[in-house]
Amino acid sequence: MQRRTRRRIPIVIGTALAVVGGLAGCAGSQGATELDPEADVTITWWTGQSDEAQTILEGLATEFEELHPNVTIDISPGASSTEELLQKLSAGFAGNSYPNISYAFGSWASELESSQRTLDITGAVADPEVGWDEFSEAARATVQPTGEAIIGFPALVDNISLIYNKTVFDAAGVEYPTEEWTWDDFRDAAKKLTDPANETFGYAYSVSGSEETTWQFWPHLWQNGGEILSDDRSAAAFASDEGAEALEFLRQMAVDDKSIYLDQTDTKFAQLFAADRIGMMTSGPWQLWDLNTAGTDYGVTILPGTDGDHQTVSGPDIWALFDTQDVNENHWSVELMKWLTAPEQDLRWNVAYGNLPLRTSEIDTPEFAEQVAALPGLDVMAENNENAINARPTVSGYVGLSEAIANAISQVLQGQGTPEDALKAAAEKADRSLSGD
Repeated sequence: MQRRTRRRIPIVIGTALAVVGGLAGCAGSQGATELDPEADVTITWWTGQSDEAQTILEGLATEFEELHPNVTIDISPGASSTEELLQKLSAGFAGNSYPNISYAFGSWASELESSQRTLDITGAVADPEVGWDEFSEAARATVQPTGEAIIGFPALVDNISLIYNKTVFDAAGVEYPTEEWTWDDFRDAAKKLTDPANETFGYAYSVSGSEETTWQFWPHLWQNGGEILSDDRSAAAFASDEGAEALEFLRQMAVDDKSIYLDQTDTKFAQLFAADRIGMMTSGPWQLWDLNTAGTDYGVTILPGTDGDHQTVSGPDIWALFDTQDVNENHWSVELMKWLTAPEQDLRWNVAYGNLPLRTSEIDTPEFAEQVAALPGLDVMAENNENAINARPTVSGYVGLSEAIANAISQVLQGQGTPEDALKAAAEKADRSLSGD
């Protein structure tokens, strides 16, 4: 099996699209204004992929063309890397020349919608045959960034689950985690798994101040009843009693129990876990290939819960659709994405490539079972998408918000300051970012 290099939590986002907000959206001259499904049409599709992933999608595009001879798909990665697509889209918007479909990180969704170039497909996905409810709540929320227009289809879903090292558990005589675990169970196990003499830790947490630091915190916040943003999404809401309680729990583990390996790099903790030096990590499907390659004896279950709430965090990516002012192009863009994200095709795309399936109906298929055999625990992670209830915010100020709270979390876990003071200071910085200052 080829190694997957999926970026876990990209949040690169800026003001690149702000310059085009308010301009009339069009791609060149005015196109067809009355739908003719039989008319010849060319769809431009930027996939954001490379190598094997691009080859798979090119094959699927050819198949769609064979099914619909009047449709030609101009498929390409769109840019030399996925991260560069946002700037490429911005330039295209400014020059009124942009694709019908583009891969996009979910964190770009609000920026893309604010460009006034996106296509609202709310009516199209209301068709029961689309099976919109089969996508996770987080995935559906990400393609509906303001709660109004739906601007595309989910392209990739993930989540973080609890991965445990059986070798470390067995050596400490600790029973493996279960789906009924609370965070108190988790903390108790982490203490028992920690062995300073052998430099073994019960758990690991990033203190790099990156989004890795941030998004690991969101399930604790949500399960405690806290929120990231105010109801109008204009201000930070994490500096609450619920937020302080969530951070205090982690502080106690890191500072009092000394059961957490504090990772400054975002990557070393996974290497130490694979080497049987860390008992538990909360991570996603991108880790499984490495663990199997290393021969690590591991298990996977859902995150511990609070009063039965086992919420996780997800970072869905999307297929963004753009209005090119040609109703035939718009029609076939939607049809292509409906077809691509249908279970039959997703099994040959996401599942074949080693990603989680987009839809719940794919979990009980032979194709997914084959991947689970190669990557044990992938089935648990797929089912865990049901616990991906909330979506990370896609507001343009999220980068600054993430940096602010990540630094606060890192400081507290390293024994600097109290959760209340750190979160309050972080919220002030986050509010400045959210307001554009």
